[in-house]
Amino acid sequence: MSAREEILASVRAALADVTDVPEAPVAPRRTPVDDPRGTVGLFVERVEDYRATVVRCTPAELASTVAAALPAGASVVVPAGLGFEVGGAVVDDGTLTAYELDEIDAVVTEAAVGIAETGTIVLDHGPGQGRRAITLVPDVHVCVVRADQVVLDVPDAVALLGPAVRGGRPLTWISGPSATSDIELSRVEGVHGPRTLHVVLVEG
Repeated sequence: MSAREEILASVRAALADVTDVPEAPVAPRRTPVDDPRGTVGLFVERVEDYRATVVRCTPAELASTVAAALPAGASVVVPAGLGFEVGGAVVDDGTLTAYELDEIDAVVTEAAVGIAETGTIVLDHGPGQGRRAITLVPDVHVCVVRADQVVLDVPDAVALLGPAVRGGRPLTWISGPSATSDIELSRVEGVHGPRTLHVVLVEG
C-alpha cells in the first residue's frame, strides 16, 4: 500500500460513522435600503473609488436619469428584456457583430447584483442584461442597479448568483471602467471594455 492509499484509508476510517448533514442555506445579508450609511452607502462610496459615476434616483426618475447619463447624440444599444424604454436605442437581437458594436457609443443594461465591500457590479446576462459582447465593446456603459440588489460582500453575491451559475450562464464582474497599466504603471482605460461606467442606483 502506497503512502497515498494509507492516508486515504485513514480518512475513510475516520469518517466511517459520519452521516451526511445538509447545510442550511445562508440568506444573503442586506442592509435596509433607506439606511444611507449601510450597505447601499458603502456600495456608492466604493463604486466611486473606481472612478465610476453614481447617480441615485427613484423608480419614477429612472428613464430620465438614464437619458441624462448618456452622451449627447450617442448611439445606444440595449439588451432585450430591459425593464424600461431608452429612446432611439437599438435592441440587440444577438446578430450585431463586434465591428457593428464598435460603431455604437453606449450600452444600457440592468445588473444582477451589486457588492458593497468591493464596489463591484455583477451581470449574469439574464433578461435586461444581454450577452457579454454588448457590455464589453461600446465605450460607455450605463448600468442600472436597484438598491435591493446590493449585498454586503462576495459570499452574499455568490449565494444570490447560484441559480445563474447552475444554469450555465456566464458572469461578468465589473469594478469600475476597464483599466490596465503598462510596465511603468501608466494607467490606460478602455483597452478591454468601456472607458466610462455610469451607475444608476434606483432607490425606493
